[in-house]
Amino acid sequence: MQQIDKDMMVKPCVVTVGTFDGVHRGHQFVVQQVVNLAHERGLEAVVLTFPNHPLQVLQDGFQPQMLTLANEKASLLRKTGVDQVMLLEFTKDLAEMNAHDFMRIILKERLNAQVLMVGYDNHFGHDRKCFEDYQHDGKDLGIEVVGCHELLSEQKISSTSIRQALYCGDVETAHHLLGYNYFLQGKVVQGFQNGRKMGFPTANLQVDPDKLIPENGAYLVSCQLSPLNPPTLFGMLNVGTRPTLHNGQQRSIEVHLFDFDGDLYDQTLKVELLHHLRKEQEFDTVAALKQQLIADEALCRSLLNDPL
Repeated sequence: MQQIDKDMMVKPCVVTVGTFDGVHRGHQFVVQQVVNLAHERGLEAVVLTFPNHPLQVLQDGFQPQMLTLANEKASLLRKTGVDQVMLLEFTKDLAEMNAHDFMRIILKERLNAQVLMVGYDNHFGHDRKCFEDYQHDGKDLGIEVVGCHELLSEQKISSTSIRQALYCGDVETAHHLLGYNYFLQGKVVQGFQNGRKMGFPTANLQVDPDKLIPENGAYLVSCQLSPLNPPTLFGMLNVGTRPTLHNGQQRSIEVHLFDFDGDLYDQTLKVELLHHLRKEQEFDTVAALKQQLIADEALCRSLLNDPL
C-alpha cells in the first residue's frame, strides 16, 4: 500500500480506480480482470483507491460508515493478486478535477498507466463522463480504456446492499455478498467489568468511529489476536448499550471468548461475525440476563458443532 507521490517511479500498468469499500465480490471480479489483462500484456496490475470517503470532503459533518477502513481495504485488495494498491487522498482539489485532467495528471503522469479498466457503473471526474468520453480522452493521452465485464449474480452486489444487511443484523447475507465474514477489529480497552461479575468476562473492543457497526444484539463470532496467524478462538459478541445494567447510552462492543483465560488489554482483536443470535433486549433482573447469556453460549456451541 503506497501513497501516490509525484516523483515516484511506477512501472507501466493496467489500472482501475474506485472507492472499493468492502472489497466485495463485485469488486473482486473487477480486480481479477485487471490482473488477468496485466498478465496478458506484461504490465503491472494496479488498483487506485481512496483512504478517506469522498463525502467527508463534499459534505460537512458527514460521518462515514465504512465496511473497510483504509488498511483493511488495502489488505483485502492485496489478496486479489494485484501488484500495487495505491492510495490517493480525496481532496477538494481532486473533487474539482475533470476526468481528462485526472487521467493526465494522476493516471498517466504519476502512475504510468497504459490501460485503464473502467467498472461497468464507475465514474470519475467532476464532469462524470460516460465510457465513450473516457475512451476519447484516453486516445488523446495514450491510455487504452477498456470496460470490464459485470458480475452476473442472483442478487445485486453493492456496498449499499451490504450495509443494509448489516444494519438488520443479517450477517449471512453480508457474508454472501462480501465473499468473506464481515469483521471488526480494534484494541481491547478497559470496560465496566459487569460481564466478569456474571461469569462472562468480556474484551471491550475500541473500534474506529468510521467503521460500520452492525445492529445491536448478540452474535456468534470467531476471533484472532495479533500478531501473526494466532489460533482462531470462538465466542459471542454483544453490541449495544447494555440496557439491563443501566450503563448509559454509549454503545459498546464486547466479546466473551470461549475456553480462554488470559490478559487481552491493549492487544488488537479481530472479530468475524458468523451468526446473529438475537437482538438486544432489556431484562428485568441481572439474574435473568445471566440466564440468557448461558442460553446464548449453549446455542453458539451447538452452532459450532452443527453449523446451519
